[in-house]
Amino acid sequence: MAPQQTGSRKRKASEVEQGAGTSSLPGRAAAAAGTGQADGPLLLAKRPRRPVARRSLVHYLKGRALGADGHPGLAGFEGDLRSYGVLRLPELLRERQLTLGPLNKVFASQWLNARQVVCGTKCNTLFVVDVQTGRITRIPLMRDRGPGQTRAQPTCGIHAIQLNPSKTLLATGGENPNSLAVYQLPTLDPVCLGDRQGHRDWIFAIAWMSDTVVVSGSRDGTVALWRVDSDMFNGSIPWHNNLGIPRYLHIRPRDMEAIPRATTNPGNRKVRALAFSGRNQELGAVSLDGYFHLWKARSSLSRLLSLRLPYCRENVCLTYCDELSLYAVGSQSHVSFLDPRQRQQNIKPLCSREGGTGVRSLSFYQHIITVGTGHGSLLFYDIRAQKFLEERASASPDSFLGRTGRKLKLTCGRGWLNQDELWVNYFGGTEEFPNALYTHCYNWPEMKLFVGGGPLPSGLHGNYAGLWS
Repeated sequence: MAPQQTGSRKRKASEVEQGAGTSSLPGRAAAAAGTGQADGPLLLAKRPRRPVARRSLVHYLKGRALGADGHPGLAGFEGDLRSYGVLRLPELLRERQLTLGPLNKVFASQWLNARQVVCGTKCNTLFVVDVQTGRITRIPLMRDRGPGQTRAQPTCGIHAIQLNPSKTLLATGGENPNSLAVYQLPTLDPVCLGDRQGHRDWIFAIAWMSDTVVVSGSRDGTVALWRVDSDMFNGSIPWHNNLGIPRYLHIRPRDMEAIPRATTNPGNRKVRALAFSGRNQELGAVSLDGYFHLWKARSSLSRLLSLRLPYCRENVCLTYCDELSLYAVGSQSHVSFLDPRQRQQNIKPLCSREGGTGVRSLSFYQHIITVGTGHGSLLFYDIRAQKFLEERASASPDSFLGRTGRKLKLTCGRGWLNQDELWVNYFGGTEEFPNALYTHCYNWPEMKLFVGGGPLPSGLHGNYAGLWS
């Protein structure tokens, strides 16, 4: 649905390459058969050959990479094989660190294509990294229209990046982190900036409800619903003025709702994370006062309920699994599971005491939840078995020996740390500091995992980025 790029719309920030298209497998040739009517032996019709069922993980993954849908007769088998692949992948992953220079703490990330990841940092930098070459392309941030808008502190950074379902638009923060910025993909041309009558504090979370409707959650305790009309990015609006400066629309939210005040901690209603259920058309939100909130999300937001969370300290991440109709909330020491339709929650919380540094990022895929901790490690939890994945008795990935009983834990590398005066005076010049894993995202067709973060103490300046494959 993206229009073709003209010469006037090319710019430096659009150096992002379009991902390699997926190949399609050749279709089956029609089998022609006939019987001879002339004198001589009867020619028997040749039976059409059935496709060979290659029942190995290698052939299945190759088929996924090529975009094959699989044969109908193998649907059940492929489902089982996919689940097996999801279980085995974590123990096969190996790290390759990426160099980001002096950037400070990667807070958000999303795959754009098979080799490029877009990231946002605490130093308010939006950039694209090529995971093959390591090349970094910075994306200019959109600016508010006038000085009337309240400027946020420059150190708060970009906390959220989300792509719409068709991967044609990207939503993130603007130069003013209170504003919502929308870019077109794959060119990353600016489309619009939500800086009119919007949030009064930093945007912490973003979730797309459809290709043109996006919701943002802010530290000011509000949730805003924005609509990106198709004429904003279909070529009817000029992208640059006469001086070649990028032009974009300035929009206001279609609806805005405030988090209800809790009696326990009324001053801490900050919206920290959002997750959208496409199946139920519902939006879940977590606030730092220890509550989970649920809205019916249509053209406006209608609050359905608010629940007190079992663990109330540092609830900073939220994810949703459509297959299980389940929300997962990460806190200082636990991951809690919520099914808003069940009065009694049947899945017990999982404990993640990694040095008391908490859960910093979460993601669901099928029945496996990936946990990024504040202590530089990744953990993997099987929601069906209700236990963490475990290490194998042998270090060889091809080993079929039994499990050791120890949690499978991937420990991330050192990254980069700015050894400044603060580091020397307050942290005693500690050479190694574990990185908090603030963000991670999977590229499942390529079986790759991008992980980003940086030192947990707010005063320390540093970064970590790694490709696990």
